[in-house]
Amino acid sequence: MCYLKLGDTENSLRDAEASLQNDKTFSKGLYQKAETLYTMGDFEFALVYYHRGHRLRPELQKFRLGIQKAQEAIDNSVGSPSSVKLENKGDLCFLSRQAESKKVKQKLQVKAPKKDQKQQSKVGPIRNEKTERQLLGELYADKAYLEKLLKDADLIKSSTKYGMTVEDLILGGINYLDTRTEFWQQQKPIYARVRDRKLMQQRWLPERKRKPSEVARYILKSMEEIDMLLTSSCPEASCKKAEHVLKTIQSWSEDEIPNKNELIGNLYSCIGNAQIEMGQMGAALQSHKMDLEIARENDLPDAVSRALDNMGRVYARIGKFQQAIDTWEEKIPLAKTSLEKTWLFHEIGRCYLELDEAAEAQDYGEKSLQSAEEEGDVEWQLNASVLVAQAQVKLQDFQSAVMNFEKALEKAKLIHNDAAQQAIIIALDDANKDFIEELRAEQRRERLESFRDYDYDDDYKEGEEAENQKEREENKQKETEKEENERNGRGEEAEGKEETEGEKGEDYAEPHQDLPE
Repeated sequence: MCYLKLGDTENSLRDAEASLQNDKTFSKGLYQKAETLYTMGDFEFALVYYHRGHRLRPELQKFRLGIQKAQEAIDNSVGSPSSVKLENKGDLCFLSRQAESKKVKQKLQVKAPKKDQKQQSKVGPIRNEKTERQLLGELYADKAYLEKLLKDADLIKSSTKYGMTVEDLILGGINYLDTRTEFWQQQKPIYARVRDRKLMQQRWLPERKRKPSEVARYILKSMEEIDMLLTSSCPEASCKKAEHVLKTIQSWSEDEIPNKNELIGNLYSCIGNAQIEMGQMGAALQSHKMDLEIARENDLPDAVSRALDNMGRVYARIGKFQQAIDTWEEKIPLAKTSLEKTWLFHEIGRCYLELDEAAEAQDYGEKSLQSAEEEGDVEWQLNASVLVAQAQVKLQDFQSAVMNFEKALEKAKLIHNDAAQQAIIIALDDANKDFIEELRAEQRRERLESFRDYDYDDDYKEGEEAENQKEREENKQKETEKEENERNGRGEEAEGKEETEGEKGEDYAEPHQDLPE
């Protein structure tokens, strides 16, 4: 495909054939070979491979488009099939003759010296200037400029920093434009262009009724262009093209387009998607509401599902998360595949997380994870695991959050998503820190609870009772001692009294005993 975009059809054809060696039914290889053959001007061979791909993958529009453009190029080159009558004399051998002439041309190109090629390019084939101008269009001025540069002798002798001469570069550009001119002449000769212009002028006459094949070809080609412009980051051009096609189709009758309403709804959807990419959220919401209204009026469940999907995306983009949740929850019964449910549950859970309703976010995250496991999609398993873990962090269930972050990290490693790995590692460290802090807080709470449960009043009562008992015993002992002392006191008093009287007799001697002789 890259070789074909560079204009190197030989290498493109070689690689396309190599991709079909092991599997002749490889649809991408068949398409690439058909495209290469078409670019080389071998429209008959290209048509063969477009048909083969279409038989294998009839749902792919690119093969139908290829068949149409190859058939159109053949009709433009040789006329319609009704104007050609094949006979058994040798008309059926044109394929082998074409292949042989191609080989001869390749041999001549290989054998021709480089100097002769330059001389031939300088002289160039004799062409009608008017025809060449019509075929090249805007590129005709570029070719004239390159041919003018060839006349500057000093310029063409100079070389670039890569070693190529300016003359080689100029001749390469001229040769490429000559090759394209020949191809465009084969694909759509001038007479065919004149015919198409006349047909285009007659096409919009009100009295002329369009053929179903013309209508189908116009619609198919237009939708292809709209999708291609949107995927090529050209939303403005895609929106303008869709609006133009919408106006055209609205002017046609339902007899010409049996599925007119379905097609109009599809075009509103395309316009809305382009407006989303342009940042016109209000207009995009109105376009998708029109798609939803048409789908409901015509009982088109697939279109209803598509419109609800897009409306939910718009609501989520502008921060109206509750409206997005309501819209997507309405779409849930219409989801057909596990992968579609996976995405749907994940987006609803993400909206609940934005609204700080972590319990609902965890619930939808687990549903998304279950659907992703059923589908076997590792990337969506990663996204769902991260959503569940983030909800559990908000719920302060840090242990479960750590487990889910670790699962998500394994999925990220499995699909080699380095950016996701770094983000999950940071979130996992934060969850681990919160989990450790929660454990410490819980331990502190347990210690406080144990202190609260301990009955300090009983200890105080027991101590006071012991002191009172001790005091009572001391008082009783004092009373006992007092009684004993009282009993003993009366005896001592009598003895004291006798002793006092005796002592008195001893102390006071008779007078005559104390006097001298």
